[in-house]
Amino acid sequence: MTFDFDSEMNRLGTHSVKWEFLFDKGRPQYGDHADPKHGRNRILPLWVADMDFCSPPAVVEALVARAQHGIFGYTAPADSYYEAVIGWMARRYGRTVERDWLVLTPGVVPAINMLVETFISPGEKVLVQRPVYYPFFSAVENNGGEIVSNSLVYADGRYTMNFDDLAQKAADPAVKMAILCSPHNPVGRVWSREELTRFGEICLANDVMVISDEIHCDLIHSGHTFTSFGSISDEFAENSIVCTAPSKTFNLAGLKTSNLVIPREDWRKPYLKTLMRHGLMGTNAFGVVATETAYNEGEAWLTAVMAYIEENYRFMVDYLAEHLPQLKVVPTEGTYLVWVDCRALRLDPAARKELIMGKAKLYLDEGEMFGAEGEGFERFNIACPRHILAEALERLREVISGQ
Repeated sequence: MTFDFDSEMNRLGTHSVKWEFLFDKGRPQYGDHADPKHGRNRILPLWVADMDFCSPPAVVEALVARAQHGIFGYTAPADSYYEAVIGWMARRYGRTVERDWLVLTPGVVPAINMLVETFISPGEKVLVQRPVYYPFFSAVENNGGEIVSNSLVYADGRYTMNFDDLAQKAADPAVKMAILCSPHNPVGRVWSREELTRFGEICLANDVMVISDEIHCDLIHSGHTFTSFGSISDEFAENSIVCTAPSKTFNLAGLKTSNLVIPREDWRKPYLKTLMRHGLMGTNAFGVVATETAYNEGEAWLTAVMAYIEENYRFMVDYLAEHLPQLKVVPTEGTYLVWVDCRALRLDPAARKELIMGKAKLYLDEGEMFGAEGEGFERFNIACPRHILAEALERLREVISGQ
């Protein structure tokens, strides 16, 4: 079966955050800035992490059939849902997961917020590895925790973990939790089994709970292998909560359905109480259908979309090497996000934003959003038709060459 990833899908009129909203000081502003009627002046959005591709046909068909039923009452997952999730994890990660371990949540970001709320008392510390997915910061701070950064080391064009610093900071008795981003957003690292083992051993030795955000785990580039943190050992499984979802994999973010793997009953029970305290009972009627169908019937589509994304990545790397060699692409091992070192432009954040958004009309995620360690970088979402990526890069070339 062939899939069309080259055609531009019109997302206007769908309440698309990516295409119909601009954010000013955290507040969404609705507009038609990305409408093709503006021609070269339309803003091309390559920021928030969803794809500009239709989800797998089997998923769309299943959702249409569910919609045609016409009744959208309270919904809970059936046995077939759990079997689909468990089967996917076994096939893709080689991890055996018991049904009782799975806890459904309305997205990984809300789940992490509630994990911090459940397990971190005001004034206790949560370790993150900046530059990193910025909702981790608000999840900690909004729930009374204090952020400690075991910042990644960027050297010779590649990011690695600083294990000496990790050991020092994990030894602080106030550090109770570490949020691991695996694969890492935004730097694109797919952590090796050896790296994850050292990380896990340090956390285990210091009684630090690991929250492993593995939402990008299926989006792995050729030549790299993803290792789920909880699959490494029984000890790691018992000391971790793994967050998964079909949202990035199959472009289902708007259906707000995710699954946490919580083997320990003494952690699962208080977390379920938090869900109940917020009135989060049941699940999205369309999310369960889409998740089950995607995990059962979506692998061929996933293989095809990853091949296309990798071609986009090679196109971008080659284009920048030829036309904008001062912009350095950090090698991407996983995700459809590309982290680019723009420090050679020697622009402060405001000037860089004016160049990219104001002049090139490109909406990217500025590196500073991911922590001070990201200053001078930009994150590109390349899960889009290649002609959009090509136009974005050409606009960038024009404005930088014209400086």
